[in-house]
Amino acid sequence: MKVSGFTFVRNAIKYDYPVVESIRSVLPLCDEFIVAVGHSEDDTRNLVLSIGDPKIRIIDTVWNDTLRDGGRVLSVETDKAFDAISPDSTWAFYIQADEVVHEKYLPEIAAAMKKWEHEPEIEGFVFNYTHFWGSYHYIGDSRKWYRREVRIVRNDRQIRSYLDAQGFRKNGRKLNVAAMNAAIYHYGWVKPPEAQQAKLQTFHRYWHSDRWIEKSMAKSEVYDYSGMNFLAPFSGSHPAAMHGRIARQNWEFSPNSGKKCRSLKSSMLHFIEKKTGWRLGEYKNYRIVRKKT
Repeated sequence: MKVSGFTFVRNAIKYDYPVVESIRSVLPLCDEFIVAVGHSEDDTRNLVLSIGDPKIRIIDTVWNDTLRDGGRVLSVETDKAFDAISPDSTWAFYIQADEVVHEKYLPEIAAAMKKWEHEPEIEGFVFNYTHFWGSYHYIGDSRKWYRREVRIVRNDRQIRSYLDAQGFRKNGRKLNVAAMNAAIYHYGWVKPPEAQQAKLQTFHRYWHSDRWIEKSMAKSEVYDYSGMNFLAPFSGSHPAAMHGRIARQNWEFSPNSGKKCRSLKSSMLHFIEKKTGWRLGEYKNYRIVRKKT
């Protein structure tokens, strides 16, 4: 069984992406790792090279900045990396530049890929998600955050990245997947407020018009993290790859102390989810055909 990892990244230093930590977290599972490095305003390419692992292969890309419909450019870049993996790989592990896998999950992930290696009905694996907000000590605790997404797919060129690189589909249909107990740790909303604001000002261009950005984006040099409610303290451990970055956190964050009441409907849905694990009306860009790996 051969496993390829793949990702895409651009301006990782400017926008403070933990791409080095992201790649390192899954390298033990991979025989090769493809990084589509977009033409950047900083030294992103050398940052990736600094990992110093012979498994890593860079392909240089140029983003089409005229693609401003639904974040489509992100899927285009994802597919460039996917198409560059070796044809003899069985599985392709996709990890975005702000996602990290805890080392405690690696044995389970490796076992699942081996178990379903010769079972074509399983076209990928869906992971749980833990979303951090504002600092490394708080996570999102509301229906706003997606709970699961596909991050391993078969090496099948009929599989394509979907919408804004949310997940994958095959010939337009949802993938048939097995559910992992493993989690992806998402750090996309944990970075210095200046970097977060700069990132959002740029990335909104891939979803919205200049007029929308001018009207809707806050006129500020720093991002205001205080607007998010319904956070929960994080009591677990972070991936080892993240320990250095966490120790370097240089901004203060306190969760919003002003309680905002959920509506009755929202409160009931939250209660049901916490008690049963069932999220009513949840959007799923996949079809789980095996509950456990």
